[in-house]
Amino acid sequence: MENRPIYLDCNATTPVEPLVCDKVCHFLGEEMGNAASRTHVWGTKAKQAVQAARQQVAEVVKAKNDEVIFTSGATESNNIALLGLAEHGEASGKKHLITTPIEHKSVLEPLSILQERGFEISYVPVGEKGWVDPAELKKHLRDDTLAVSVMHVNNETGVIQPIGQIAEVLNDHPAYFHVDAAQGFGKEIDPLQNSRIDMISVSGHKIFGPKGIGALIVRRRGFKRIPLQPIMFGGGHERGLRPGTLPVPLISGLGEAARLALISHKEREQKCLVMRKEAMEALIAIGGIINGDNEKVMPHVLNISFPGLDSEAALVALKDLVAISNGSACTSQNYEPSHVLEGMNLSEGRIQSALRISWCHMTPKVDWSEVVSAINNVR
Repeated sequence: MENRPIYLDCNATTPVEPLVCDKVCHFLGEEMGNAASRTHVWGTKAKQAVQAARQQVAEVVKAKNDEVIFTSGATESNNIALLGLAEHGEASGKKHLITTPIEHKSVLEPLSILQERGFEISYVPVGEKGWVDPAELKKHLRDDTLAVSVMHVNNETGVIQPIGQIAEVLNDHPAYFHVDAAQGFGKEIDPLQNSRIDMISVSGHKIFGPKGIGALIVRRRGFKRIPLQPIMFGGGHERGLRPGTLPVPLISGLGEAARLALISHKEREQKCLVMRKEAMEALIAIGGIINGDNEKVMPHVLNISFPGLDSEAALVALKDLVAISNGSACTSQNYEPSHVLEGMNLSEGRIQSALRISWCHMTPKVDWSEVVSAINNVR
């Protein structure tokens, strides 16, 4: 790794914690059982590992074990949460949903599909600070509102959405509340423990766990389960919502990552705050403008624009020093202006010159003077 740039793209994917790697390797190399096999000890061991991981994920948000459904990641979880409500919405006549224009594409695109099926979608504006006003969201609520979907933390700006206040707005309304928590689960703990949040989407590779595993936490309302229908078919796994053989090594890794997050999030946060202070001091000094509310942002993310800078040219200039991005990794194969920054009504120049820098507690020290020099060379 000595010849590689310092990795500063943790919002795209995080490094894997060593203890998580050990857990995954153990179940890859020594415990090959299928958790659905009832007749021998190998299956029993696998089932026990899955149950333990389910408990570890549930504890982070104070949910019950049987409310955790394992998926391939938050993208699949978001699809199940939204598309899975369609049948109930059509049957009940509730065909209105509320979201924001800065959601991840794995929320916006399923909602577009629902719109094609006759559902109506309201997009609550966020403004330049990058967070949705709960009072504004309340204005969009209707008797036929089926669900509200608002992310926990924005993946491009790191801005924290007021999901606790949105939960209060929904206290007297039956709409289902879905939160895409891919960027906040295991990092900002308290808001996701609010029992008014009906569904929470989680990705393992955003919390120092393996790729290819995640969860949809589906809380019951009293004794009633949310009327989700599966979007894939082929078995009774995961309470009939997500068919397929459970990937025990990945599930165990997600469980371990959740356990470590719960006990270490404060310590991790402090390390990230130190790096954020260093980055801001260096980059604001050369004219950097922070995108998003600096008072409501996660400590490990900095979205910053440099007037007159072409972000693509900056990425090339910085590629041997630091690995950063200018938007979501999910849409960066063919660069288009960030829909998040557009949704915040930022100027074209500010959007075109935006860089996303994201780190973690395992990130080595960065020589910000070298980063500043490289940026200045392409301005």
